[in-house]
Parts: sequence; C-alpha cells; structure tokens
Amino acid sequence: MAEPAARPAVDLTALFGLADRVAVVTGGSRGIGLAIARGFAAAGAAVVVASRKADACERAVASIEAAGGTALAVPTQMGDLDAVAALVERVVEHFGRIDVVVNNAANSLAQPIGRITPEAWSKTQDTNERGPLFLVQAALPQLAESPGASVINMVSAGVFTHGGHVAMYTATKAGLLALTRSMAAELADRGIRVNALAPGPVDTDMVRNNPPEVQRRMAQAPLMGRLAEPSEMVGPALFLASDASSFVTGQVLVADGGLTFH
Repeated sequence: MAEPAARPAVDLTALFGLADRVAVVTGGSRGIGLAIARGFAAAGAAVVVASRKADACERAVASIEAAGGTALAVPTQMGDLDAVAALVERVVEHFGRIDVVVNNAANSLAQPIGRITPEAWSKTQDTNERGPLFLVQAALPQLAESPGASVINMVSAGVFTHGGHVAMYTATKAGLLALTRSMAAELADRGIRVNALAPGPVDTDMVRNNPPEVQRRMAQAPLMGRLAEPSEMVGPALFLASDASSFVTGQVLVADGGLTFH
C-alpha cells in the first residue's frame, strides 16, 4: 500500500506574522494599546502609535525602535474627527498603506445614572464609538487595497454584564460591538475582516484609578482570580490581525479569565 502523501508544513511564523503590514493602534502609548503595538512590531508590522499626548507617543515609539521594530508617532484625539482624518493622511504619507486598524483608545469616564451629564455622554461616545467608526471610514481606501486587511475593535467583557456604575462606558462599547458586526457585513466583499476583542479586567491605569477595594473585587471576579497583564491581550489581538484568522469576521473574542460565559 502506498504511503499517504505528506501534508505541506504550515509556516506558523508567516501564519501569525505581520511582515510588510502597517498597523494603526489608537491609545497605543500605554496599557493594552502599548502592549499590542509592541507585539505587532515584534511580529514584523510597522506600527503607528496614535494617542492623545505627543510625548507619550514618542516614548512608545522609542521603546519599539529600541527593540528593533519600526514605528511612527501620530498624536491623535479620537474625539476630534479632523484629527482622525489627519491621522490617516499622515500614515499614508509616511508608509503608503494601512493594513490593520486597532481601535483601542477609550474614555472610561464614569457617572451614576441620574447624574450623567450630556457633556460626559458626548465625550465618551465621541471617543469610544464615533471615533472608531470614522477612523475605519477614513482608512477604507487603503484597507480595501490590502491583501490582509483587518480591523480590531477593542470592546470589553463588561458588555456581557449589567454594566452597573459604568453605564456610559459599557453602552458605548456595546455600540462598538454592534458596529463591528455591521462593518463585517458591509466590508466583507472588499476583503476587510472586522472583529472585536473583549478583555476582562486588566492591570492598567484604568483599573488602578479605582479604590483598592474595587481593584480587589475586579481581580477576584474572573474564575482565574486575578487581573490580566496587558501583554496577555497581544496573542488574541495578533490572532485577529494575522492570517491565522483569515476565515474569521464579525466575531468577538472574549479574553476575560472566565468572567463571563457565552
């Protein structure tokens, strides 16, 4: 009996790699965004760090370049649509393309229901939902030309909870999740995949700004009984950005340590 034909080896480096791709990471100067920016650069991408403060962007870029990566700092306020459009123009001017967009920047402003102000609501919605939509729209021509276009919208495992005390944050993140599915449906025929990543509690400034007792409750809430490190979001994000997820779109990848079930 003839031996079965050997299957071709899978090049895992290429499958999970981002060589020759340009990735824009908003909120990329700290926390999860910085971890993803560094991880994508290590995977071969040229990374654009877009965040509010110019000095923070430059520090992030310096750390990426010191590790041998390629990066560009573009200070951007996601609530300012002119700045969002300028971000895309700067990236195209510098790199000539956009392959991956990670909508990570977020406003975590919290006000209790009954005392939510229109100004707070607008500020949260502009950064968490409106900005990501218009960034994707501005980048559409470049994404449509990419052979591996991927959009990752960072939402939150909180959208699968009651969202008490953080109503503005979870409402806008839930809206971004809905937009993720709509984007996936409307952009599939252009070869653009759109997915969401929903982290649970992560050891970032957003969590550390809470009182110690609240931080302890957040750490104990997942089945794993701890906060995630920002670096633990790199693997899920790399999967969604790379060819490893080439048949995945319109989905939400939940990385919450067992906080929620689906």
